[in-house]
Amino acid sequence: MKRLMRTLIGAAAMVGTALASPAWAESKGKIYYMVPTLLDEFQTESVSAIEKFLKDVGYEPVTLNADNKTDLQQSQMNDVINLKPKAIVLAAVDFNALQPSIEKARAAGIPVMIFDRQITATPTDFTSVAGTVEIGYVAAGEIERLLKEKNGAVKGKVLQVLGDPSDPYTLDIQKGFEEKMAAFPDVKIISLPAMQWEASNAGTIVADQLLANPDIDLIFVHAAHLAVAAVASLEAKGKKPGDVLLVSSNGAPVGLDLIRKGWEQVEVEQPLYAQAAAIAMFADKVANKQEIKPGTYKVLGLDSTLTIESWGPNLKIPGAAITKDNIDEPRFWGNMKAPTDPITPVEIVPHSIPYNATKSGCELV
Repeated sequence: MKRLMRTLIGAAAMVGTALASPAWAESKGKIYYMVPTLLDEFQTESVSAIEKFLKDVGYEPVTLNADNKTDLQQSQMNDVINLKPKAIVLAAVDFNALQPSIEKARAAGIPVMIFDRQITATPTDFTSVAGTVEIGYVAAGEIERLLKEKNGAVKGKVLQVLGDPSDPYTLDIQKGFEEKMAAFPDVKIISLPAMQWEASNAGTIVADQLLANPDIDLIFVHAAHLAVAAVASLEAKGKKPGDVLLVSSNGAPVGLDLIRKGWEQVEVEQPLYAQAAAIAMFADKVANKQEIKPGTYKVLGLDSTLTIESWGPNLKIPGAAITKDNIDEPRFWGNMKAPTDPITPVEIVPHSIPYNATKSGCELV
């Protein structure tokens, strides 16, 4: 517990979380957000957004930072379980290692919501993720357009730089992208992984492939920080903005900066704000152990698809293509302008029949 208090104090200092406030005296209870790290902009902005949206719907959010350490996050989960909060929001450092912690929390009657890093090996109570296969579809559509503009037809050579091949996020993007691009046999795709999502690995891949394939038309990287490394390699080879087209995903500020500088043509956004808003929208349903129904839900104006999977209710939220024409729109999280309008929760039903939280997370009893 002492370790938990140290972590709480550290997280509060880093993200500005107040752990006590008179405004929360009549809150619906505490919901803990287990953030994997605060070393990248997506994660730090996720803290701000989740805390803001949970407050909107009446909960007291508390953030714990795992510093990318699996054992620390496991210890934090154990400590939080003993505190018996209304729910836990988890973005896991390690998908497999946190499975026992999830099972322990739910066995203790504490619902677990998954944010961003989808876990399918064990039941959970709600998952809010980007539609990663759909990100691949959007990227393919934009790359189809760019190649046609450059070469007069959808043809050419594309270098695809994935993230770590153990991460479903990058594999889903690859799946969606290659599925759509299969319709264009004159496009040659070279796919290589940047192990552990390391930017230096991506930079090496780009440098090596520019030597082996000097006729590369376009580079598609699966994260904005990898795009930065790709640009460094392009510059080292004497390339200028636009010589080799560049497309990335996730919508981070560094990606938007590359668009503004002309190096990057498209950034396919991972809809952070909508993912965070969905956690708050369904918090009452989850905390009250009520059935969550499949269907299409509007999340910050985005049509999002909720399905009931073997691991529980799963909401996929689509991303959008960011270009020089729409880059300044505040809806894109890379502009760091979180929505100010309060979130409206999905209505809970009085005396609703609860679902069985010990199995699939959605089975009626």
